[in-house]
Order: sequence, then structure tokens, then C-alpha cells
Amino acid sequence: MTIEEAQQTVDQWIQTTGVRYFNELTNMAMLTEEVGEVARIIARQYGEQSFKPSDRDKVLADELADVLFVVICLANQTGVNLTEALQRNLEKKTQRDADRHKQNEKLK
Repeated sequence: MTIEEAQQTVDQWIQTTGVRYFNELTNMAMLTEEVGEVARIIARQYGEQSFKPSDRDKVLADELADVLFVVICLANQTGVNLTEALQRNLEKKTQRDADRHKQNEKLK
């Protein structure tokens, strides 16, 4: 699925199953919540925290997909074409960081 197809698929789902988009502030709060759930899994799976019984069934892929879903919702409702935005962002990073990471002693 392309990013454009993902935006269309999410929009179709919202229109048929989700009834309507939550407002932008609600979606921003939901995005923060979902990122927190990703952080919780990362801290336990790759960090030093231990899993609580209620955390054991959480799946990183599912939580990352939740983040992506809300990002797509925000893009759709604010008129952002994520394909174009990502392309522009990568071009910016490529120009800005052409040598930066290669010269970073911490990455060698």
C-alpha cells in the first residue's frame, strides 16, 4: 500500500465506519497517547523496565500502526499530502545532513 493509498483507505474507513473525523485537538491528544504506548513497549522490550502483566499482550507493530493511523487522520483533515510532504522532508534532510552524520564520531 502506498502512502496515498493509505490516506484514501483511512478516509474511506472514517466515512463508513468511524462516522466522522475527531477534531484536530482530539486527534492530537490521541496521537500523544498512542506514542506513549509505543514508548511503553520500547522501554520494556528494549530498555530496562520490566513488563507488568497488563503490558505483556501489547504488540509494537499494532501500536505503531495506531500512531500511523492517527497521523494519517490528521493529514487528511488538514489537507496534507503525506507522499509529497515526505518527499520534501527527505530532500531537506539530504541537503542539510549530506555530511553531518558521516562526520559524526559517535556513529563510527
